[in-house]
Amino acid sequence: MNNPNFYGIRHLSPAGAYYLRRYLEEKKPRLVLIEGPSDFNDLLHDMVRQETKPPIAVLAYTKEAPVRTILYPFASYSPEYQAILWCHENGVECQFMDLPSETFLAISERGMESSDGEEGRISVYEKLDEKSGEDGHETFWERVLEQAGSCEAYHLGANSFGANIRELTEGMESDWAETVLREAYMRQQIKNAVDSGIAPENIVVVTGAYHVEGLKRWQDEAGEDLSKMPKTEANHTLMPYSHYRLSTRAGYGAGNKAPAYYSLLWEGLNRGEPLFATYSYLTKLAVYQRENGNPVSSASVIEAVRLAQSLAQLRGGNIPALRDLRDAALTCIGEGNVSNIILATADTEIGTAIGALPDGVSRTSIQEDFYRQLHDLKLEKYRDITAQDLQLDLRENRRVNSEKSAFIDLYRSFFLHRLRVINVSFARQQTVNQDNATWSEHWVVRWTPEAEIELVESALKGDTIDGAASFAMKERVENAVNMAEIALVIEDACYCGMEEAVGYATAALQKMAVDAASVEDLADTAHRLSVVIQYGTIRKIKSEPLEPILHQLFYRACLILEGACVCDDAASKAVIAAIEKLNSAELAHEFLDHDEWIKVLSHISDRDDLNTKLSGFAAAVLLERGCMSTEQLQTEVSRRLSVGIPADLGAGWFEGLAMKNKYALIARLSLWESLNVYLTTLDDEEFKRALVFLRRAFADFSATEKDEIAENLGEILGLNGQEVSEVVNAALDEDAQQMIDSLDDFDFDL
Repeated sequence: MNNPNFYGIRHLSPAGAYYLRRYLEEKKPRLVLIEGPSDFNDLLHDMVRQETKPPIAVLAYTKEAPVRTILYPFASYSPEYQAILWCHENGVECQFMDLPSETFLAISERGMESSDGEEGRISVYEKLDEKSGEDGHETFWERVLEQAGSCEAYHLGANSFGANIRELTEGMESDWAETVLREAYMRQQIKNAVDSGIAPENIVVVTGAYHVEGLKRWQDEAGEDLSKMPKTEANHTLMPYSHYRLSTRAGYGAGNKAPAYYSLLWEGLNRGEPLFATYSYLTKLAVYQRENGNPVSSASVIEAVRLAQSLAQLRGGNIPALRDLRDAALTCIGEGNVSNIILATADTEIGTAIGALPDGVSRTSIQEDFYRQLHDLKLEKYRDITAQDLQLDLRENRRVNSEKSAFIDLYRSFFLHRLRVINVSFARQQTVNQDNATWSEHWVVRWTPEAEIELVESALKGDTIDGAASFAMKERVENAVNMAEIALVIEDACYCGMEEAVGYATAALQKMAVDAASVEDLADTAHRLSVVIQYGTIRKIKSEPLEPILHQLFYRACLILEGACVCDDAASKAVIAAIEKLNSAELAHEFLDHDEWIKVLSHISDRDDLNTKLSGFAAAVLLERGCMSTEQLQTEVSRRLSVGIPADLGAGWFEGLAMKNKYALIARLSLWESLNVYLTTLDDEEFKRALVFLRRAFADFSATEKDEIAENLGEILGLNGQEVSEVVNAALDEDAQQMIDSLDDFDFDL
């Protein structure tokens, strides 16, 4: 019996795609079998529609969590894609013949891997690089096969290349067990086609060059039972892909580091112009340089072309390869400095191309919802591989007639926040200055294949972006272990404009609020509720139901705050953060008990049996709010920084006081007089103890603030303020530095 026509290719090979089409023209097969999951056959029609623009990919994913995915990308120059296109154009039957995606996913879950060796093929490629004298096997492949020059040369060369690599690595690779199963399945598909009545010589088999030898034994599989292959329920979808993603070698099959350059090779082959890629590469690189303020003359481009051709001849080729073009560009355009052209080469070699699909093609419902909202919210221009800034003004635009137009930026914000909640990385929010933080948002938006995959994975949470976000927040509420986690859900629901989610999270928070909680948990929760109440109106969220909960939590925090101040220095950081959050909440809402809050802070400031750093910080808050007079401050300073007060307690109090109102403290000369007097009363050991805290206190002062303190000290000591500043800011001598370093290990228990 005759054999099918086996055509070995590399999965992203312009020459492979070009010569395969000519091979198909010559053979005129009745059936073309292509390496690719056999359950993808229902996508073949959509892959070749006029509106479909590669690069595209087929994504297969499991139906149950945790979602596992596998990707099969296709560029315009993928041999498989061109084979499918040729079959469509010529009315020839075409089928994928590899394991179904449900089996691939099951294999990845079970880890069907060989334990015989490590990366056998890689070591062979390394030896190939050494023998070929090139900078890598990609350059070898380009010189030998991308520049093969004829259909026969490519066909024989690729099959021979695959056979030799296979002979040197067979059984040594980590995925060998999977390879054995795949090839057995593909051989069975070939035999099934022959058994259906198609003569072998009327079949063309398109497969990776490595698999050609493994498939030639297709007649030996008559008794093999493949019915017990592992399977897991899976779906699949077509999705746009990008040149950038192809360059990272992600997904199924061999990638390439320069997809945009390979597109130039593909175009050159179709034009019948062998040097098209050479001219285009160097010209595009020069254009990029010019557009970005780096002048490049035409003479430099001409010299680069000539040098690339000379380098190719020296290295045994007739046409420049990418290696030659890079070296020529570096010399003639980059002036020998890689950094001068690195962005230009990335743009020219990788590019920013993104594929496209017809509306409604092979998308999950959540993908459909995503693209519909992109259109409705006029965000389609942001579907680009290049990151773009998006500034949003959430206020009503009164210059337009419709409500949709008046609040379009607000609805965009809802959409982007909902994507954030379901972990779709289409947009990332940036910080905005505080003056307009209530109504302004800054996002950086960038479409990537990863975002598309994340959308598909979110299909398990809901059929729409809104539904998935609601599901995700309900899960977070159900799994929350403290009030702060639920409060974060309420905050997210507010940002998402999802009042229903605010409602069920609020109900859960009320139930949890009955139980005891730490002051840190109460403060964090109060802070998040405060934000929602303050800014809920602009997001069309009714925040009134949250007010009694915030009042309850704030009052409970006031009751336990003093007790929380009985703590060590390490724990004091969390309590200080809690005081800050509670203070901000009280300042923002009139319905919170102002008198109770000031009374609690005053008690903490006055008490001697609490962590003195916290007492000092409470005094700082009171001073900032105008609730502590200069006389009261002086009394506290005299009491805290006096003879007999242990150094760590006195300096710790000052550290807390200095955490706020630095300029107000600097302006009070009496404070620095008291600190000076206090320090002069300490013996050497006590002085060292004080330094541990004072170093931390002054670490946050700016150079200007330290200069002003030096001037105060100069006045107190009767010295020139500038001279004191120079001494204070001068580098320490060796003895002083050693003494300072020793403070890191100071033991307060001695």
